[in-house]
Amino acid sequence: QVQLVESGGGLVQAGGSLRLSCAASGFAFSRYLMGWFRQPPGKEREFVAYIGGTTGITYYADDVKGRFTISRDNAKNTMYLQMNSLKPEDTAIYYCGRWISGSSSLPQSYAISGQGTQVTVSS
Repeated sequence: QVQLVESGGGLVQAGGSLRLSCAASGFAFSRYLMGWFRQPPGKEREFVAYIGGTTGITYYADDVKGRFTISRDNAKNTMYLQMNSLKPEDTAIYYCGRWISGSSSLPQSYAISGQGTQVTVSS
């Protein structure tokens, strides 16, 4: 059974940092491109970043580039999102997903099955 469990969210002041984790099980994690997404209050889910399975190639949304770093540890079946210089507009529920098909920067291309983790950035 495929499972993705996000953790690491919390309340932080603007300019602060958080590190999110996505623990994966039930599939060959290292073979899959994985992504992070977020859903701000009252808005649609949006792409944040992705990372290749074995290549480790990364790609970021423009508004997080230079502040967020996506990484993975295939030995631990875990993906991470290091978030620095956080802004109030980063407030959202953050989700991880496994790429299935289609454009790698679209949420609908991924299987997103976890509960997400809440990130709240105060000004």
